Amino acid sequence: MCSRYYVELSPELRPYVEAARHSPLAARMVNHLGRPAAREGEIRPTDIAAVIAPDSQGRRSVFPMVWGFSLSDFENTKRSQPLINARIETADQKPTWKESFLRRRCAVPASYYFEWQRLRTPDGKQKPGDKYAVQASGAESIYMAGIYRLEDGYPHFTILTREPGEALRKLHDRMPVLLEPRNIDQWIDPISTPETIKRIASKAITSVILERV
Repeated sequence: MCSRYYVELSPELRPYVEAARHSPLAARMVNHLGRPAAREGEIRPTDIAAVIAPDSQGRRSVFPMVWGFSLSDFENTKRSQPLINARIETADQKPTWKESFLRRRCAVPASYYFEWQRLRTPDGKQKPGDKYAVQASGAESIYMAGIYRLEDGYPHFTILTREPGEALRKLHDRMPVLLEPRNIDQWIDPISTPETIKRIASKAITSVILERV
């Protein structure tokens, strides 16, 4: 969790996608990384996506970012798979996440994210079951709490997770931290105190709707 999400070009989300796609940074990232610019549709790890984060003046803005930290630690040890999720309970303690959690937070806009039912084979091994789209109750979009950092001059983000709400518990033991839209500005503000960050996270949305796809 969460390893895929979906972005529709709805009236709410289209401005984020367009702003990221047409930013000067997007052209440089496409040339350097050889990947499409921020787009709609199903977003996978290592894709370039639209992310809400503060600009150099601390103002709310939109940037194209790569999904996944590609370094496992500050010794530049390479991993074969990017780090796409981080547990919010320990993000302020582990070296890989701590600085970003305290100073570089972001919000990832999406229509919904995907989760797979987890099943057990007769010999006890885990295997994926049905695929579900997960959406916040009563909302057309979700805003997943994230953190970011620069790697080789380009921003990479990861999505923070927490224990799931009751409706999701039957599918998975984790879910994204879903921000209330009214809390996004405080969440991404680099000068928000740790107490403020934790208070916002504690008010995350846990009521969700599941639809098998």
